[in-house]
Amino acid sequence: MDFSLLASTFITVFLAELGDKTQLAIVSISGTSSRPLAVFAGSSLALVLASLLGAAAGGSLSAVIPTNALQLAASVGFLVLGVRLIRKAASANAAENAGKADSGQA
Repeated sequence: MDFSLLASTFITVFLAELGDKTQLAIVSISGTSSRPLAVFAGSSLALVLASLLGAAAGGSLSAVIPTNALQLAASVGFLVLGVRLIRKAASANAAENAGKADSGQA
């Protein structure tokens, strides 16, 4: 087993999952339940299955599409998502500021 790949994958996924929608959903579900172990087990199984599907799809795609093309496509996809999130946040901020200006708040 390639332990450096294992470690880098673990660190990447662990850091990516901190504070994301999945973690917030788990906190919400756990807060409304008296069975945190069941919430942990369910969320762990879901993450394992999603990771398995991603790894299988990535392995299958890399057999057909060159790795550089896959990395480029993933990079462009993340860039597009990032730009869309920034634009959405900027327009929400502008609307909030316009609402404050209309109501006389500064």
